Amino acid sequence: MFATLKNGQLVKKASIFHKKKKLCSQVLNVLWDEGYILGYRTVNNNSNMFEIFLKYNQNLPSITNIKSISKPGKRVYLSAKQLWKLDSSTGLIILSTNKGVLSIDNCKRVNVGGEPLVYIN
Repeated sequence: MFATLKNGQLVKKASIFHKKKKLCSQVLNVLWDEGYILGYRTVNNNSNMFEIFLKYNQNLPSITNIKSISKPGKRVYLSAKQLWKLDSSTGLIILSTNKGVLSIDNCKRVNVGGEPLVYIN
């Protein structure tokens, strides 16, 4: 899904389509809360697809770079103590925790660690 988001932003599409998954909907909720996308919905004629509406600021994409942190070959986990050492002002880090998929600011607020999925700039 992250590659689809990045490629859609690069070619300046208004919306993109992606297969509906539980993890994807949780990540899209975080992206919407943080203001990186305009929103998403389930497609009417195909109930297992999402339509994601991309956001642009002055004709520039709001998502310029997406980088995977934890991969299947090399898992990375961060404790709540390690999260405080990371600078969250430059971009958004999305983590998968036992409380659900959260942004780094919400993880600091709830004081939980987890597996960082992506870094969005």
